[in-house]
Amino acid sequence: MPETLTIPRVLPIGTILFELLFLLVAIPIEAYIFHSSFKFDKKSSMFYAITINVLSSVAGWIIFFLLEPILPLPIKSEIINYVLFNTFKSSSIQSFVVLTGFIIFFATFLFKFSLLKGLLFILNDSVKKEEVTLSVSRRERWHINKKAELLNTNLATTTLIANSLSYTAITLILLIRSK
Repeated sequence: MPETLTIPRVLPIGTILFELLFLLVAIPIEAYIFHSSFKFDKKSSMFYAITINVLSSVAGWIIFFLLEPILPLPIKSEIINYVLFNTFKSSSIQSFVVLTGFIIFFATFLFKFSLLKGLLFILNDSVKKEEVTLSVSRRERWHINKKAELLNTNLATTTLIANSLSYTAITLILLIRSK
């Protein structure tokens, strides 16, 4: 068994360190936004920010490694060249990079929103089970439903703002890196 395991000859340590840097930048920004918008305590805000960022990062890398083998050779070459050497060989690839960046941004937003909504539902559901259920009037149910709709809208807006701010910070880091 140990004979079949091999260590890759080229390990993109720079990419791994930049991924950690991106997480270290995105998590506090998003935790601050969650703390100020949802009035969570700091521990809960950090928990949500860490969970959604780490899971979205892992999902992104899994998707990348699934899509990479089916990409055309010139695009593969450009990706490898950028990951290992921080440069693009072709200048025509830049429009593709911008389009891919927008797709990744919105896919990440949708994934983070779904994760956050699921986490809040799971954790809120477990808290509700612990509470004693009382009979609720129709008017109180209507207020609870309206509050849930408002929270859902606020959740999407807050997630979009947090994702935008973290992506802006990461973009600034990438711009500084390229100079």
